[in-house]
Amino acid sequence: MSFLELNARFRRLHKEHAAWRLLRSDNAPLILAFVADLFEEADEIAFGRAKMALDTELEHWREQGVIEVEVNAATYLRQWIQAGWLRELDDQLSKTDACEVALRFCRQLDQRETNATASHLRIVQDAVRDLSVAISPDPAERIQLLESRKAEIQRELDELEAGIVHELSDTEQRERIIEIYQLAAVLTGDFRRVEDEIRQIDQTLRVQMIESGGSRGDVILNLLEQEQLLAASDAGRAFDGFFQLLCDQNRSTELREQLKAILSRPAANNLSEQQARFLGKLMRELSRESGRVFQVRRRTEENLRQFVESGAAGEMRAVDRLLGKLERLAVCFKEADISMRHETSLRLDSGHVKIQSPDAWCLKMPEEQLDTRDVQEHINNATPSETMLRQLHAVQVLAVAEKLRKTLRASRIPLSIAGLVARQPIQAGLEELIAFLRVARAVGATELQGRETVEIKDRNGQRLKAEIPHYLLSAEQFPEQLEELIL
Repeated sequence: MSFLELNARFRRLHKEHAAWRLLRSDNAPLILAFVADLFEEADEIAFGRAKMALDTELEHWREQGVIEVEVNAATYLRQWIQAGWLRELDDQLSKTDACEVALRFCRQLDQRETNATASHLRIVQDAVRDLSVAISPDPAERIQLLESRKAEIQRELDELEAGIVHELSDTEQRERIIEIYQLAAVLTGDFRRVEDEIRQIDQTLRVQMIESGGSRGDVILNLLEQEQLLAASDAGRAFDGFFQLLCDQNRSTELREQLKAILSRPAANNLSEQQARFLGKLMRELSRESGRVFQVRRRTEENLRQFVESGAAGEMRAVDRLLGKLERLAVCFKEADISMRHETSLRLDSGHVKIQSPDAWCLKMPEEQLDTRDVQEHINNATPSETMLRQLHAVQVLAVAEKLRKTLRASRIPLSIAGLVARQPIQAGLEELIAFLRVARAVGATELQGRETVEIKDRNGQRLKAEIPHYLLSAEQFPEQLEELIL
């Protein structure tokens, strides 16, 4: 690639890429420090909680003279969302792929491993060897490569049987465990990139619908033909392949046990507390992140259908035609040499409006006057009646969570709620079933496509059939202390 092509590409990235815009913003250190601290313990934060945290920091920054602009926290958060640094979904904030890239770049500047060359070379050699076997069309060549690997493994087995154990030096252990952490830390960024590409495909489809100019039936037909683009895209295929590996019980169990063994060895002392904690809950975080991608993809498909059914595409097409007509009229004004200062009889009342923030621009609706003439005051009873107590059948959600965790540990495989009900039949009716769903949402269970049907019993022994979302739970999704769950 020539110098001119590289220069054009880098100029475009410098202007358009959200990660580059974040790094060159005036308050980049403050923004990155706040975001890194905010998402240190969780990948999703409620918008209200983030606003309170940022309000506190803004007050400190103004006292220290770091910033002088009187802008509230909600406005800053909205600006960061619009810039592509944060994402909001169901009133929950999360980092985008651009934000992850910027944070990873800054951390690597201060955490460069100059002596990890041997570890990198070993990973490249292993990857090249595996790929050479996988893509070779010659059976004889494959056999030769596999035989050489077999001989290498047999040589190691013979040495172990002879009592010869080659241990890694402290430097090699440090290199390899840090390399494992760095590779694992990139996985969560891959999920952010998948979400961003799904949203980009959603926008592309909407633009195509608006520009198509066809009837609603044609648009619906086009949508049905292109709806599978979300799953057939590079991001969708990559995620599906990743999720299949994640759902492979043998691979997941093997990886989980090996991570526990590594963290129990002295080599784990080379990791910081935060790095060790991240590797300890890696499988749970991957399951939670994959559930988020399923949620984003399902919501995108639903929103596309609503976009078509509501006729919004036709309305936007009409607006686009009107804007085009206005642009042509404006061009005609210029060609006709009509002065923009030409006096007309039109007069518009105008004035000066001072707005501190978008929140101050909200119109206030007058409160309706309530008619309280027939309202009678009653003193509330401090003691509940026996009738009320008989209607209360409390289900202890924390006890339900403990029961579900024990069941999952005993099964050793992920189970849906229907599978859990088959092993732990529900006897308290819909209240206990709702407790199952609350626990699934609290632990971040993966929500699969489709729904499932369960049969339960109420307190009177009557059988009920309920259709519920299809959640997939595993014991690793539960924290050690169940009191940490938000139930």
